[in-house]
Amino acid sequence: MDSGLVFLIAIIVVAVVFDYINGFHDTANAIATVVSTRVLSPLAAVAMAAFFNFVGAFTGTQVAKTVGADIVDPSNSNQTIVICSLLAAIVWNLLTWWLGLPSSSSHALIGGLIGAGLAGNGFRIGVIKGEGVGKVLVGLIASPIFGFIIGYFVMIALNWLLVKATPHFVNTWFRRMQLFSAAFMAFSHGGNDAQKTMGIITLAILTYEGKPGNSFQVPIWVILLAASAMAAGTASGGWRIIRTMGSKIVNLKPVHGFAAETSAATVIETASRLGFPVSTTHVIGTAIVGVGASHRLNAVRWSTVRNIVKAWVFTIPVCIILGIIIQSLVSLAF
Repeated sequence: MDSGLVFLIAIIVVAVVFDYINGFHDTANAIATVVSTRVLSPLAAVAMAAFFNFVGAFTGTQVAKTVGADIVDPSNSNQTIVICSLLAAIVWNLLTWWLGLPSSSSHALIGGLIGAGLAGNGFRIGVIKGEGVGKVLVGLIASPIFGFIIGYFVMIALNWLLVKATPHFVNTWFRRMQLFSAAFMAFSHGGNDAQKTMGIITLAILTYEGKPGNSFQVPIWVILLAASAMAAGTASGGWRIIRTMGSKIVNLKPVHGFAAETSAATVIETASRLGFPVSTTHVIGTAIVGVGASHRLNAVRWSTVRNIVKAWVFTIPVCIILGIIIQSLVSLAF
């Protein structure tokens, strides 16, 4: 068998492993609030999230193109760069999962791709495409801000609308409505996060075939593979991060869960349609903070928030360094 084809198959396997890890690492994004408010049992919530992650992955490929063709041009990439970027992201994901920190799988992959791309091309200027990195930075900065703002004002609006409602009425109705908001959150997560793996696999295929980036098209079998891997990872659950997201930031009731999930999913869906690879972790995290802050600032456990922010801030720089190190070691070995 052609050695290049063997390497391509190896990359696809590693990409599927990354997507699976992404699924259980980011399960909390979709179901932490619905579990912490006891609207669904953990197993029921995980099953629901896995299903809607799978469905959401079929909703577009704009983010896949950003990741696969607009950060490192396929003409400046090769199979080694692709697999080293995946390994960097996997190392960071496993570390933050073990520590229970909800960091961004998306930014881990992008940081790894930038680092491996630079190291694999002798740190030449122009290897990294400014347009794609710009989209990443806009998503990195803007999406958490919008998550916080929309979560804050959605909760303010709900408080105003429900000012005369009894606690029993609010809890009863929003327990039902949170089923829809949690499904929407899982759907949007699949629509944005699964596309990153689609993009990296398609990039590997293009480098194997020697095609330029303007021929970037995600094959249907890649969409199906990425969707299945993420759904399987989600179904396995990420209980350490679920505890952090669901109970260590702010005490949630069904109405708060509904507000946070709806706000976050709206931001993520908008970003997906525009081709911005955002962190679903960042968005749901800041939406939860916004919802809590609308009640009173001391309702938020700011010490936990600070630990999460540290993981967010370090993700891209650390993964760039990991990408450089892994790419350099592989180059020395072979």
